[in-house]
Amino acid sequence: MKAKTTAGSGNPPPAFQIHVRVYWEDTDAGGIVFYANYLRFMERARTEWLRSLGHGQEAARQSGGGMFVVSETQVRYLRPARLDDWLTVTVRVVEAGKASMVFDQKVLRGDEVLTEGQIRIGWVQPGPDGFRPGRIPADMLAALTGDPARDHN
Repeated sequence: MKAKTTAGSGNPPPAFQIHVRVYWEDTDAGGIVFYANYLRFMERARTEWLRSLGHGQEAARQSGGGMFVVSETQVRYLRPARLDDWLTVTVRVVEAGKASMVFDQKVLRGDEVLTEGQIRIGWVQPGPDGFRPGRIPADMLAALTGDPARDHN
């Protein structure tokens, strides 16, 4: 059984957030955000959060260390976002293991939650036949969980 840290233990970093404007390209013929685009907004928020912690995904991939891949999503669509809306997209760690993490993410318009999701990501490393599951680098895991003790695992 893998050891996990949940959001209620330790000192998890506060929720991270970015702002996204809804453009024409994000909408369907009715002027509302196409459902798959909420996943794109969530991906952008996770990427910017990692970058803000000093861990760019492209640098990790290019160094041969590995990269994150999405392995599971659960999304609830509560209200539609529309053309020109100014949205806030949040990220919060709810579970962290040595090889995967689960994030709680929300897309809001003001204080109104439009979409909420749980996204599981896993760490993969290059192998002789493609990518294989691996362990998240200790320094990266420590930064993502706000737990400096994890840096010494």
